[in-house]
Amino acid sequence: MSIFSFETDPALASDPVFDLHRRGKMAISCTVPLNSRDDLSKAYTPGVARVCEAIAETPELAADYTWSGNVVAVVTDGSAVLGLGNIGPKAAMPVMEGKAVLFKQFGGVDAVPICLDTQDTEAIVATVKALGPSFGGINLEDISAPRCFEIERRLDEALDIPVFHDDQHGTAVVVLAALRNAVTVLGRRFADLRVVISGAGAAGVAITNTLIAAGVPGANMIICDSRGIIHADRPGLTAEKAELAANTNVSMRTGGMREALIGADVLIGVSGGAIDEEALAGMAPGGIIFALANPTPEVHPSIAAKYAAIVATGRSDFPNQINNVLAFPGIFRGALDCRATTITDRMKVAAAEAIAEVVGEDLRPDTIVPSPLDPRVAPAVAAAVARAAELDGVARCVAAPATLAAAPVPA
Repeated sequence: MSIFSFETDPALASDPVFDLHRRGKMAISCTVPLNSRDDLSKAYTPGVARVCEAIAETPELAADYTWSGNVVAVVTDGSAVLGLGNIGPKAAMPVMEGKAVLFKQFGGVDAVPICLDTQDTEAIVATVKALGPSFGGINLEDISAPRCFEIERRLDEALDIPVFHDDQHGTAVVVLAALRNAVTVLGRRFADLRVVISGAGAAGVAITNTLIAAGVPGANMIICDSRGIIHADRPGLTAEKAELAANTNVSMRTGGMREALIGADVLIGVSGGAIDEEALAGMAPGGIIFALANPTPEVHPSIAAKYAAIVATGRSDFPNQINNVLAFPGIFRGALDCRATTITDRMKVAAAEAIAEVVGEDLRPDTIVPSPLDPRVAPAVAAAVARAAELDGVARCVAAPATLAAAPVPA
């Protein structure tokens, strides 16, 4: 039996990406001294028994006296990883590790990657529910639609800690932040926007609902999937798409992307499918295009710029990168700090507003969101989320003053 090693493949051995990932990107470290008998007696037996007894009597103490108050499970089944598709749990681990180190770097949140060797909805719900006492939050990641909707809903109902599917809500939060600043630059109003979303999967559904919650009229929105425009009379709609149809496209427009974009002010692509330049020509002048498929945008920025005043992508090598790292570290930081039981729509909108406000005086067509490396982002988002959680009555404690210091008051 041959065993793979870097030595058997010189190309991998010389690849800096593989060098960085070798033996993983994270490790566990101690936070207490273990240098003496006294240290051992406090960290483990017999001292630890006193802490166990206290938690057994008052379970809420676990958040203070175990790591669970600052740790999130990053959970996937490997069914929809990046643009790679259903590659399974082992191949998904590098992404989940990456998510975990981003949590730590940008939000100070400890995170554990968990890749489940099942794609059965019942098994995933049961497993994550059983793991719940070990964590302060659950970040669902790269789980394919439509199963992701049911899994998130059922876990949110079953657990008293935040459950957040980042492919849905993280994307939606950053899109909302970017759109808010884009309309400010262009002197537009949400209430007047005609929006087309290409993609009705996890991100497309969440973006639609988040924009409606933020004041974009659903009547003015058109959602397209691989079969074209979604409308109430189209047969064979899933439950999620039927709900989209009920809340959007009041004019009952039909057809494909070309018909959808006639007169549109905004195009948001989260489908991965290419959009013809001829279709873009039907948009209203001076509009907005967010082509977010990664690594290949639905529309190349050089083409999009011919038909829109503001262009954004999901890539770091073009201006205006719509990157979920702007959202999830701060959202969970704020939720953990106030021990929120769930993440509400108000908390998501507050996160988007905080991201948008960080741009400040730097706001211009090629800077509608801050850099993912901007150290101001996560604290601002955390503060806004904690404040919104309190207003919604889902916070179990008041977040520390340091968290709330710069918190805007959500509407």
